[in-house]
Amino acid sequence: MLSKIVGLWSIFTLLFLFHVTAQPVVYKNSRSLLQIGNHLELYTDKADTLTIAAAPQQAFKPSGQDVPNLQITPYTQWARFSIRNESKATKLLLEVEYPIIDDITLYELLPDGTVKQTRLGEFTAYKNRGYDHQNYQFPIQIAPEETRQFYLKVKAGEQLQLPVYLGTPETIFEKNNKRELIFGIYVGVILAMAFYNLFIYISTRDNSYLIYVSYIICVGLTQVTLQGYSFRFLYPNSPWLAMHATVLVPVFNGLTAVVFIQQFLSTKINYPLGHKLLNVVLGLYLLCFIPTFLNEYNYAQILVQLDAFLAAVMAFIVAYRISLKGVNAARFFLLAWSIFLISIFVFVLRNFNMLPYNNFTYYALQIGSAVEVLLLSFALAHKINVFKAEKEASQQMALAISQENERLVREQNIILESKVKDRTEDLQATNLELNNALNNLKDTQTRLVEKEKMASLGQLTAGIAHEINNPINFVTSNIKPLKLDIADLKELLNRYDDLRGSTDVPKALADIELFKREIDIDYIHEEISSLIKGIEDGAARTAEIVKGLRTFSRLDESEVKSIDIHEGLDSTLVLLRNGIPPYVNIIKEYASLPKIECYAGKINQVFMNIFSNALNAIKTKKEHGNEFISIQTKQEGSFIVITIKDTGIGMSEAVREKIFDPFFTTKDVGEGTGLGLSIVFSIIEKHKGKIIVNSAPGEGAEFIIYLPLDITTHLS
Repeated sequence: MLSKIVGLWSIFTLLFLFHVTAQPVVYKNSRSLLQIGNHLELYTDKADTLTIAAAPQQAFKPSGQDVPNLQITPYTQWARFSIRNESKATKLLLEVEYPIIDDITLYELLPDGTVKQTRLGEFTAYKNRGYDHQNYQFPIQIAPEETRQFYLKVKAGEQLQLPVYLGTPETIFEKNNKRELIFGIYVGVILAMAFYNLFIYISTRDNSYLIYVSYIICVGLTQVTLQGYSFRFLYPNSPWLAMHATVLVPVFNGLTAVVFIQQFLSTKINYPLGHKLLNVVLGLYLLCFIPTFLNEYNYAQILVQLDAFLAAVMAFIVAYRISLKGVNAARFFLLAWSIFLISIFVFVLRNFNMLPYNNFTYYALQIGSAVEVLLLSFALAHKINVFKAEKEASQQMALAISQENERLVREQNIILESKVKDRTEDLQATNLELNNALNNLKDTQTRLVEKEKMASLGQLTAGIAHEINNPINFVTSNIKPLKLDIADLKELLNRYDDLRGSTDVPKALADIELFKREIDIDYIHEEISSLIKGIEDGAARTAEIVKGLRTFSRLDESEVKSIDIHEGLDSTLVLLRNGIPPYVNIIKEYASLPKIECYAGKINQVFMNIFSNALNAIKTKKEHGNEFISIQTKQEGSFIVITIKDTGIGMSEAVREKIFDPFFTTKDVGEGTGLGLSIVFSIIEKHKGKIIVNSAPGEGAEFIIYLPLDITTHLS
């Protein structure tokens, strides 16, 4: 009995309050669509314990707004309103056009005193909704001239607004069709720009385009999430994602935006302080994950909005500072970002009810983001033209530098030829064989000047001259003491000859013995042997150098010859011996190889260029340890393989890809022409072989050369 009394009292109270609440929504025309926000009365349940039975006794306040704005709040919100149907339609539809509400329940007070409850929201799977639409739609059946009261209970972890529409299912459907058509156009623009920039990335391999594609996708995904389409189409069975996506998606959007701004504006170079400040913004965005995964939605939403505001302002300031330096990319960005900021400003003013909730404010953020994506795509396309112009300018500069280098090489070659000629003339008087060797050297130098245009010719000539001067000087220094010793021996022999006419032979023999002790005949014998041995060693050393020079030069290089490849390697090392530092070891691992058919002089030229580069790479290192150049040979089928590895400074992948390009060099201007390895590549290619380079910074370089055993077979 007591429960019946309480029930009747509740019904009486509800009916009483129904008559004292605000004016009901009067629905007259079945073809009209009403926005009923002004007819709502609001109440905030801070204890989150209010039930529908106790709701009528609370002090509701009129909203006074077409779209009530309840801000970001952890509390449950109640809205009360009445609907009077004065149209002919009996089936109406109530729609809350705010699809990111976590929990929403409509209570309908029926004429028999009971309450009809319909609960929707992101807390449950999408399939549990009565209508297949991301907005919250509640069917209502009210007979003509009938009035009913409703309560709406909502809760959300993000910005909460209540754009409530009342109409027939047809009018609601017509409104939503227009919304979806416009949003479909927006999604089409976003996808078109994403695929367009992805295609450019595939063509150019410029990472800024790939980052921009990620940013475009996140921008579009943010709008898709705010409009409820992501829950509807992407993860309809994941309420957790639906409730967290309003934080996670904007965070990823912010992260990709900041990274793109840093890449697009080159902030690390153009504005280092701004680059560091943007890194701080990145860190703040990452902090948003903490309250999100702790289910503190309100704090996460506040932090995301603060980060978004800070990122927008910081991006504008950084772009403005860079634009003052004359960077066109920053000006493009300022224009696009300004339009996007205006759209955000309109969106925020709508959220705070400073602008009305209409089609313009509804689509402002979509229009702004679409225009921003289009303008930034144009800016990136313009960037290609800028890079093209810079590349052409750099190529012209490189050509001018190479021409200047050629002129310097020609002048240096004239001087070097003159010096070589002078030294050759000086050495001709000493040794005829040396004269021939220097003539061969001069011919070799002339071919290097005419065919290779190598700036290292002077270094090679000086090294050979130094190698030859050492044994010659040793021979020259031994001649004078040898002459003195021979003179003493002549004098001794003359005294023995004088014995024939001597009357006092014993006395003469005693004088001879005394003379032999004076000149130290035993020492003279030893010294003569030593001097002769020194002269023999010097002559042998000179012969070795001359032989190495002849082997290297190969004056008959225009013809294919059968050679021992090891002789070419050794002769090249002989010529470079003066330039090999004492801390560099030469390691040889020669296999037993047959002779090969090739252009001998050109192959020796390949070895010379690679050895010279290896020595230069080792000398460039700041500290030296166990440095070496290893040479390994072997046979693989119809090819011989020569591997030359050094412990130099190595090279990056970008440098390794260009080392065979003509005029490419990592040396300072005037120190190298960039032709050495280009000539190496052309020589190997002429022999129908191949060359492979393995290298990394700080790990040295390895050149692997494949040469056919019989070039004539491969040429045919």
